[in-house]
Amino acid sequence: MTHLEEVVLDLERHSAEVGWDAPPRLYALVETAELRAGEPELANQLDLPADVDTIAALEQPPLPDDKAIEDVLAAIAWPDGVTGCALVVERIVLPPDAEDDLPETDAEMLSYASGHPARDDVRVVVGVLRDGSRHSALRSRKHDADDEVLSGPDLVPALADALAATLEPDEPGDETDPAQ
Repeated sequence: MTHLEEVVLDLERHSAEVGWDAPPRLYALVETAELRAGEPELANQLDLPADVDTIAALEQPPLPDDKAIEDVLAAIAWPDGVTGCALVVERIVLPPDAEDDLPETDAEMLSYASGHPARDDVRVVVGVLRDGSRHSALRSRKHDADDEVLSGPDLVPALADALAATLEPDEPGDETDPAQ
């Protein structure tokens, strides 16, 4: 199992312990060796063993809840010391036949999906690294058990693409704030 797979599955297990109906959470992924060298106090605070090199997931401040995740991610740029990033997000999934009756506005769509009898809630954890590696984990509320978690590199490719874009170098002269 790769370091990315381990951290994604650890984040999924942690999220399962916290429970459902949680806000999205964004993590910076940092090599533990680099974290120990550059931020020894933080490494000690996180109780990182000195003899194990892996990836640490550092939770970021809460994401704004008044914007779409895609818009929030489009405004993020990570510093060079960040090896990758991961996002934990919950979504409502409807069966394909429910799409025929979807309302026009976002508010009506959310109300329709939330009240649909065939809806399912899913929690998705997607992690990407600067080297192009990707991994995802998906848990359904209807099948909320550790042995029912789906895992693989391409479960949510559009979200992985959006996360990967946050790791790309900025255009010359771009003043994107990494803390946004």
